[in-house]
Amino acid sequence: MTDQILYPRFSIQHLTEALQDSPVVLIHGPRQCGKTTLVRTVGAAAGYAYISFDDDVLRASVLTDPLGFVADLPEKVILDEVQRVPALFTALKMAVDRDRRPGRFILTGSANVLLLPKLADSLAGRMEILQLYPLAQSELAAKPPDFLNALFGDGFKINQQERLGKDLAERIAAGGYPAALVRPTSRRRLAWYRDYIETLVQRDVRDMARISSLNVLPRLLKLAAGQTARLLNVADLASPFQLSRPTIRDYVTLLMRIFLLEELPPWHNNRLSRLIKSPKLHLCDTGLACALLGVDAAALQADRSLLGQLLETFVFQELRRHASWLDDPISFYHFRDKDGVEVDIVLEGPGQRLAGVKVKAAATVMASDFRGLQKLKESTGDHFAGGVVLYDGEITTPFGDNLFAVPIRSLWDGI
Repeated sequence: MTDQILYPRFSIQHLTEALQDSPVVLIHGPRQCGKTTLVRTVGAAAGYAYISFDDDVLRASVLTDPLGFVADLPEKVILDEVQRVPALFTALKMAVDRDRRPGRFILTGSANVLLLPKLADSLAGRMEILQLYPLAQSELAAKPPDFLNALFGDGFKINQQERLGKDLAERIAAGGYPAALVRPTSRRRLAWYRDYIETLVQRDVRDMARISSLNVLPRLLKLAAGQTARLLNVADLASPFQLSRPTIRDYVTLLMRIFLLEELPPWHNNRLSRLIKSPKLHLCDTGLACALLGVDAAALQADRSLLGQLLETFVFQELRRHASWLDDPISFYHFRDKDGVEVDIVLEGPGQRLAGVKVKAAATVMASDFRGLQKLKESTGDHFAGGVVLYDGEITTPFGDNLFAVPIRSLWDGI
């Protein structure tokens, strides 16, 4: 049973549109997030052949004669896990330059080619890149979200919804990987995540970089899970290892390349001084984070500090997924000054319009929770679109002009 059968993927519209005018379309994202299922679903209806470079023989064939391999490909083809054959990109460029018909090649990759300049540049102007994430809560609910439209649009109406309570911890611990979600118990999901990490380290990382101590990476990833939603501190990550800070920084970058970690850059404004300029660190998925930390939903519910930390990553990743389905790009930042005033997620949309989201695990909201959002609003003037405190409560209600308290479940249940 596939995730396409179980759940809709809202990226399918962008993929279909890109194939109408781009010779090459690349879908990249973490391994096992549903890329292959998505492209094979689209490709089956349009007559695409399918080739996976997880096959050792095919990979050897490309390395021996990349130009000949591409010349012999079917007219329309899906090439899966292309990061394993970097020699392919130059050959694809030459093929596209001879024939620029749209929709010839659908590529998938479990490594970020944008962080590999030579590969990205070889197909510049010829390839559209779409990122696929693990399943969003709105995809699990089979309901297209309207949260960002409200945040950058007309705001939120007074509304009442059921509080999530224990269900919130369950959602955080389950994560969004399709293969993990179909497992019947949290214990079985944990086993899947452990195997997943082992496979990534032994296969993808080994392919991409020569690392003498591969056993460092799972331990480093576990430490990073403990730092998710916090300011990136390489010294803290390096302290348990007999490795230099630059080496650990390189390992963090490597984990970013395979979409397991993400840095959220700081937002800055000339009107504000004394801003923290360090990025925040986020894991790609809270189910993976919980597995690395060895906590299930019950343990998460009992540890309010950890719940709040992982909830911030949970909301950030949900909003990242929502933004990937929009036509206009949205950039993500965080904001914190040296007095501790902060906004967990700052979003910048078209026309430099800014919005802020503060995440709170509690069931109540107070005026003081809007302190950071108020500061962001005052410093951005007419560019400020709106600010929200997302909390585990029941009522959507205003807290001033363009400031709202909104239940977390509005991210997937509608506003």
